[in-house]
Amino acid sequence: MLDIKITKTTHPKQKPADETKLGFGKKFSDHMFVMNYTEGKGWFDPRIVPYGSFEMDPATVVFHYAQELFEGMKAYRTADGHVQLFRPDCNAHRFMDGCDRMGIPPIPAEDFEQAVKALVKVDEDWVPHSDGASLYIRPFVFATDVGLGVHSSKNYTFCIIAAPSGAYYAEGLNPVKIYVEDDYIRAAPGLTGAVKCGGNYAASIKAGELAAKKGYAQVLWLDGVEKKYVEEVGSMNIMFKIDGKIYTAACVGTVLPGVTRRSIIELCKDWGYEVIEGKLAIADIMQAGRDGKLEEVFGTGTAAVVSPVKELTWKGESVEISGGKIGPLTQKLYDTLTGIQWGKLPDTKNWIVKVD
Repeated sequence: MLDIKITKTTHPKQKPADETKLGFGKKFSDHMFVMNYTEGKGWFDPRIVPYGSFEMDPATVVFHYAQELFEGMKAYRTADGHVQLFRPDCNAHRFMDGCDRMGIPPIPAEDFEQAVKALVKVDEDWVPHSDGASLYIRPFVFATDVGLGVHSSKNYTFCIIAAPSGAYYAEGLNPVKIYVEDDYIRAAPGLTGAVKCGGNYAASIKAGELAAKKGYAQVLWLDGVEKKYVEEVGSMNIMFKIDGKIYTAACVGTVLPGVTRRSIIELCKDWGYEVIEGKLAIADIMQAGRDGKLEEVFGTGTAAVVSPVKELTWKGESVEISGGKIGPLTQKLYDTLTGIQWGKLPDTKNWIVKVD
């Protein structure tokens, strides 16, 4: 159990007046959680302090060698005013796994959860009241040694910040167009595709910008070895409903084990769908589209929740999905998951954690 010292701000920020125009990750709450690590001492000085800048030496190793990691999760306000989290244990354990891969001392899952809940409690007034809006939570850790040289740091900072946020995409739940990328790759076996480290996202920016110029919302990445099998979309896992079955890439080291992905797979199985986690060739998906068997495609992620896809383009050919509209399963998944998250539907899966 962490002994968290709380120092509240004496200059609270003005909260957004119009919660319909929150955007995503634009304005941050009054406070942040911070904890430090030194080799031989372990994690120490857990504290909640006013949101502010870090003073860092130009030779701080995270700037040069990118030893860092982050998470993404949300706090939701229910109709009766309570604030709750969605499966924070999954984020906590994924963060521990990511720390191990990045050579960062792990933060115990129970400490991670306690820190998240403590910050949300202090900044509870920042959790939006509007339907569909939430408090996005960003835990992250980074190396703070000063000096050049590629090696694991002996000092780290763990921090949690929070931002009241609306819909992740400007288009809302409207179906988006996806460009299948087969020049650049996102991940390959043995690399860091299964963890949320900034390097993965930095490597995706160029392809994402090229796709955006062509009118696409996201890039669908193929595997890094054969450039043949679908893996995930830039900010989401992705699923395909083909001839009544649900297909998605397996989490075998190159695909992020998404919390939303995991939850949707459970729901689909509960509803009687066969869910196949494994290799799925983009050529087979396009053929299913030509044959009229590609019934629905949707991305899954904490920020977007569920994002329907209306069109896939690969090698100059496009296939339309579900008539360009939201498919019935996609809509049901969105309604069910958000219903549980905002307390509109009963939590029969024990996924919800109340913020006391």
